[in-house]
Amino acid sequence: MAYRAAILGGSGYLGAEVLRLLAGHPEIEAVHVTADANVGAKVGDLFPSLSCAYPMLEYSAVEPASLDGLDLVFVALPHGESQRVIPDLISRVAHVVDLGADFRHPEDTYIEWYGGKHSAPELLTKFGYGLPELYRDELAGVAHVAAPGCYPTTTALALAPLFANGLAEPNGVIVDAVSGVSGRGRGLSAPSLYSEANENVQAYGLLDHRHTGEIQQVLGKVATDDVQVLFTPHLVPMTRGILATCYARPAKRGLSTDALLALYREHYSDEPFVVVSDGLPATKATLGSNSCHVTVRYDERTNTLLALGALDNLVKGGSGQGIQAANLVLGLPETTGLPIVGMMP
Repeated sequence: MAYRAAILGGSGYLGAEVLRLLAGHPEIEAVHVTADANVGAKVGDLFPSLSCAYPMLEYSAVEPASLDGLDLVFVALPHGESQRVIPDLISRVAHVVDLGADFRHPEDTYIEWYGGKHSAPELLTKFGYGLPELYRDELAGVAHVAAPGCYPTTTALALAPLFANGLAEPNGVIVDAVSGVSGRGRGLSAPSLYSEANENVQAYGLLDHRHTGEIQQVLGKVATDDVQVLFTPHLVPMTRGILATCYARPAKRGLSTDALLALYREHYSDEPFVVVSDGLPATKATLGSNSCHVTVRYDERTNTLLALGALDNLVKGGSGQGIQAANLVLGLPETTGLPIVGMMP
């Protein structure tokens, strides 16, 4: 018998992606979906691509009492909303997977990067950070998951082998990353309009993007030391995908690209969703998949380490990763119901 799941915020891109992926999941069934602005509408009315999988499923209002006894709830609400809903959820359902940022950080880090107090700080320790490749042991002992952000996932997987092996200096790390427009969500905003985003590349969140704190938090865990990152995201005219280009200073001598690639292959040898490539990762190769493609180089001329990562921001950078972590919490194989192969062309 399948685990019964609900999706809160099922009219946004992340919520719809959870529905798409669960339609092919043999062990988790989506039985309830909410969207306050679309109560009474069928899922297929908003997303025709989902109509064949959910012909009768309708959006309802967010009412925690209606979720009593469910095995799993995916929360895909805007920033700040999860912490208002989840306190009434965790006593009603077995497991919660929050796809937002509300439960990813300790309280002091949250206040520093999100500019306000957390309304449910007593619940922060009940959530494990949902990046299985780096937090698998911790996730095995928790009931609830805080899924990572898309930029931190890409960056952490690209750089983790360097910091895990003491090969990169913890200070002066630079990350330049580009993301498709879907990363801004489905809500209307001028930068997301076709006439604004098309034929345009623009940096945003300069110097203080909120994901900087999360990137430093994850890399610091891997390095077992504080890591300082200068992170600059860019919006590019495509729908899905993130490409992160990361620079760091080497902490040891005698490095070479061939040796680093061998190290990366060994580090990720048991990770089905991480592809180490001799070539250059491209977002198109990850489209629709839960995979992250990474590579690494050493530039002798400038004495610089260069690591790149690419993924689909809505899958491995969001909903797919949430399902991967949920599989782990439920005791299922991590790959269950998740695509490894991207769509081409």
